[in-house]
Amino acid sequence: MSQPLTRIETRAGRRLAPEEIYSLVAARESRLSRLLITYITAGLIFMLLPGTFLGVWNLLAISSRQAADSVSPAWIQAHGHAQIFGWIGTFILGIGFYSIPKLRRLDPFALGAGWTAWGLWTTGVALRWFTGVWGWQWRIALPVSAALELAAFLIFLRCVSGHRPQDSGKPAVEPWVWVVIAASAGLLLTLVVNLGAASFLAFRGSSPDLPSAFDQRFLVLQTWGFLVPFVWGFSAKWLSVFLGLRPVRGGVLLCALALNSAGVLAALAGWMVAAVSLLLAGMLAAVFALGIVEKPRQPAKVRGVSSLFPVFIRVAYVWGVVAAALGIWAALAPDPSGIWGASRHALTVGFLALMVFGIGQRVLPAFSGMHVLFSTKLMALALVLLAAGCLLRVSSEILAYQGIAQAAWRWLPVSALTEMTAVTLFAGNVLVSFHRRRPSLS
Repeated sequence: MSQPLTRIETRAGRRLAPEEIYSLVAARESRLSRLLITYITAGLIFMLLPGTFLGVWNLLAISSRQAADSVSPAWIQAHGHAQIFGWIGTFILGIGFYSIPKLRRLDPFALGAGWTAWGLWTTGVALRWFTGVWGWQWRIALPVSAALELAAFLIFLRCVSGHRPQDSGKPAVEPWVWVVIAASAGLLLTLVVNLGAASFLAFRGSSPDLPSAFDQRFLVLQTWGFLVPFVWGFSAKWLSVFLGLRPVRGGVLLCALALNSAGVLAALAGWMVAAVSLLLAGMLAAVFALGIVEKPRQPAKVRGVSSLFPVFIRVAYVWGVVAAALGIWAALAPDPSGIWGASRHALTVGFLALMVFGIGQRVLPAFSGMHVLFSTKLMALALVLLAAGCLLRVSSEILAYQGIAQAAWRWLPVSALTEMTAVTLFAGNVLVSFHRRRPSLS
């Protein structure tokens, strides 16, 4: 509640007393926390039901038939959309509404805009998932869902960037802010392309699923184009404090962003070997910029969270490097279907989901009204299971899909159930934390 709210210092022509200002700030903070909790809860629902459950169902079918193409592409794309936009996208919007104006000391935005964006976003994502699974009126539903998502994000952009800084004498914009701005631009481009693709399918397509070649490039835009930079940006803001790392090398981080952006553009142009090479260089540069693998300067802040938290943050960045390296292998291989899938899973689960599990359980309880995490043991177990499930999935997908080991087809369901257990524990731990109100340990 340290953010000054200059626009409420006066009311009805009189200057408010300090206790009145404090009361108004506290009331706004409470409403902002409720908004965040609503976003996070919606994201967890998308993660568990349309996302993870459908993904497990798809993988069980693929494993039983021992054929990667035995499941409808529309189902697979609906699962991916629910995970990327419904889970992580909703988390990003909620955390952004709550934290970005504070971190940049912007004037407060109208909370009604946050609720409007939530309604548009969740309706759009749910409609997109429903259409992909059931195909109901998809020529209408696809562009409508894409338009709703784009409208919600435009409201978000207006709220977090359209206000004047309260501090006119602020120093230059910090590197992490530029990275988050680039990530926001990537998300905006993704949503515009999504609307264009949905409109094309509505008028010219024969089914609600995107063509395979286009979907491959579009996935690079979705994951590397906005999710990865968002993680880098918030890592640069928080990890040096949480893990006791050296200060971020801002110039190197911006170079990593430039390499990553060039890789995404190369992928959109179809130059996949160049693209994945640039993405790997960008991820390695980000690891160096953040000092992830270097000796900490001071002990990590693990009070109130699992002591394994620093370990799995580093493991997540290792998975990011592995994902890009597998992408290079896939781009050079003659039959790369299993390798591409393994690369995507290493990125979305090994890097992105593991970072969400780690950072999310570190900051969300404190953001949502000074709560503490319900169980550090559940946090540790969720992290271990997610990392183990990801390792089993990535290795078995390569071995099975590439025809290297027939037995690996039987490992796929085990990996899926392991990861589903992990996300269930994560969701339960966060949700229970929201309803256990006591002083924060942070």
